[in-house]
Amino acid sequence: MWAVIESPIGDLRLVEDHDHLIAIQWRPFLPELPEAEERPEHHVLAACASQLSEYFAGDRQEFDLPLAPVGTEFQQRVWAELAKIEFGTTSSYGEVARRLGMPIGSARAVGLANGRNPIPVVVPCHRVIGANGKLTGFAGGLENKKLLLDLESSGLF
Repeated sequence: MWAVIESPIGDLRLVEDHDHLIAIQWRPFLPELPEAEERPEHHVLAACASQLSEYFAGDRQEFDLPLAPVGTEFQQRVWAELAKIEFGTTSSYGEVARRLGMPIGSARAVGLANGRNPIPVVVPCHRVIGANGKLTGFAGGLENKKLLLDLESSGLF
């Protein structure tokens, strides 16, 4: 099931499967979900929409949702580490790799896994920046990454 919500960073499609959030997607919504039905009232989708609304209003710093992102074991490890990056802070790809016990030079692998995060914002891949402090790739676009980081640093959009 899925639902589309409006947000300050554009329309977002929330996707659930077996009572777990599995994706948050930007337009154009890919892949298509021909067998799924739109059900914004579904309890997981409604909770996600509500919590995202609170987050964008500056009233929520942590999400409490049942998540089931689909990915490799390595991607799952990276995404779990991303979830530990606190609201209002950032980390570099190299720092995430170090916390995972990976060898020096593993930042690229972390970056690739970060880029495949299917549940952005809730799993805060936007909080990962380059070692030089610059904003780097983001599926939702660098402008939206900056908006999310600005929201978290100021509490306001």
